[in-house]
Amino acid sequence: MPGLSNIIERFIKELIMEAENGIIEIQRNEMAEHFECSPSQINYVLSTRFTPYRGYYIESRRGGGGYIKIIKVGIEDNEDIGNIIVNTIGDSIAKNKAYHIIEGLSEEGLISNREEEIIKVAIGDRSLGSLGEETNSIRANILRNILLILLK
Repeated sequence: MPGLSNIIERFIKELIMEAENGIIEIQRNEMAEHFECSPSQINYVLSTRFTPYRGYYIESRRGGGGYIKIIKVGIEDNEDIGNIIVNTIGDSIAKNKAYHIIEGLSEEGLISNREEEIIKVAIGDRSLGSLGEETNSIRANILRNILLILLK
């Protein structure tokens, strides 16, 4: 049985897919009541599963029950994908953030599931070994170069 976070994530993604413009507004307290959990559980899902690295932008409004606007940013809508990749990845990237980028590209259909798995193995800790402080820098270089070629 999937965990509550996975269920909430799936529910929100379905709402986004049903929205014409990829933008939804939810109320944190109503969502918490619907899933019989605390509002902090909704916050957790939003902050870990709907990040810019996964192609989402979130606006939060205080008061009135805590409305949250979630915007799905379509990568294909951007003209210069190479520039976005370079700026998003930067000179250094942690493994989790790199995986979020890769998973987002896979969800968008810009890379295949097989390509996703190959990239994850290439930039994973087992492949990079014990490089110390340089690990995240080398991970960023590898990821950036792979994606620039794949999305050319």
